[in-house]
Amino acid sequence: MNTRILLMAVMLAAAGSLQAQTKDGGISPQMLRQVENAQQTTAADKALFNAIASNSIDDLARNHAVQGDFDTHFSIETPRQSIHNQKSSGRCWMFSGLNVLRADYALRHEGKQTVEFSQGYLFFYDQLEKANLMLQGVIDCAKKPMDDTRVQFFFHYPINDGGTFCGVADLAEKYGLVPMSAQPETFSGENTSRMQRVLASKLREYGLELRSMVAAGKPKQAVQARKTEMLGTVYRLLCLTLGAPVKEFSYAFRDSSGRIVVPERKYTPLEFYELTVGRPLNGSFIMVMNDPRRPYYKTFEVEYDRHTYDGHNWKYLNLPMEDIARLAISSLKAGRKLYSSYDVGKQFDRKRGYMDSQMYDYGTLFGTTFGMDKAQRIATYDSGSTHAMTLTAVDLDASGQPLKWKVENSWGPSAGVNGYAVMTNQWFNDYMFRLVVSKEFVPEAMLKQYEQKPVMVMPEDPLFQADR
Repeated sequence: MNTRILLMAVMLAAAGSLQAQTKDGGISPQMLRQVENAQQTTAADKALFNAIASNSIDDLARNHAVQGDFDTHFSIETPRQSIHNQKSSGRCWMFSGLNVLRADYALRHEGKQTVEFSQGYLFFYDQLEKANLMLQGVIDCAKKPMDDTRVQFFFHYPINDGGTFCGVADLAEKYGLVPMSAQPETFSGENTSRMQRVLASKLREYGLELRSMVAAGKPKQAVQARKTEMLGTVYRLLCLTLGAPVKEFSYAFRDSSGRIVVPERKYTPLEFYELTVGRPLNGSFIMVMNDPRRPYYKTFEVEYDRHTYDGHNWKYLNLPMEDIARLAISSLKAGRKLYSSYDVGKQFDRKRGYMDSQMYDYGTLFGTTFGMDKAQRIATYDSGSTHAMTLTAVDLDASGQPLKWKVENSWGPSAGVNGYAVMTNQWFNDYMFRLVVSKEFVPEAMLKQYEQKPVMVMPEDPLFQADR
């Protein structure tokens, strides 16, 4: 064959192949040329590339106008307490929840007594309960096909270390609390990723076995008995990584100067819970959220979003940010800290511990705009609650409107402002999502709204990520 004819045949075949690959919305050669021709590279673009190629995008996008010292005075501030560190774990929800409980204890004792609760103890039972939730969920859905949305949910997320305040309430009421001295942290408690992978793999294996038992028509009692055996293996794994949960311990209560005020004696975890918390948590609070995609003043409940199979789903009243701010201010004025959660991946200078919606100007750096509002960011998975922190202070202007807020974080005392972070009110409105409020600070009308029959929503929703 003539070489020229052969070359033309090869080119036509290649063009045909490329066209076949790029039909129905693919990038065709013509489209690629159009995209390339739209680039008007200037000397400034070359300088930008050189800068971005050698530096962090955040460092270059940092808005100089908000880099000065920020005001750390707050007109309303709750008493300070020691800062804890969740380290490389997703337990912020537990740290924030226990922060609230120990702050309430100190408030009841007028700051003269404090208590430090063990995160390691409660985390043990959190993991055991989540393992049971997964296995029982698989049993409940065993007759559904493997590609069913709910079945996939259990196998995709068999266990995790994230959560919400609802988990603190259910776990503490069921298993009690212990002081830090009774059950200190372990490496796997502070660095959860490898333990989580091992547990997840085992739970998936067990889930398949339980599905096979149901498919084979095994009696319900036999399936439950096998599940109990499986949990025995999970329990042993947790004992080896987190330490066996204490059943009894000795403890002496001291005042702020270290003087013993309640002599040392033995306690069980439930006795210690009764002495330090002294009331049922469930039923004493409501969770409120700001989700501008959904109607306000309506109650929603997230199916299967709980820590224990026999516990409480995540249920919330959807409110505008103005109402959420009023609830928070009422609580803070009474000296009560609050569990709250945010999207800390946005506009947050972690080194300084400062959040401002204008912190980083990515639009100017890249010559474009980022124009989505809060509802659009949620709907497109661009934003959602990612981290829980304890709301501790607010600064009000002369008319009582919030200017800025302060939270106690769980990244250790050297992070941010001595373990705290400060946010402008605009950032609070843009990236704050949920708040747990004691019912005593909630108006009667809102309490009635919270008691409406909730609309059930799915855990796959972009907003319902666990706090980590």
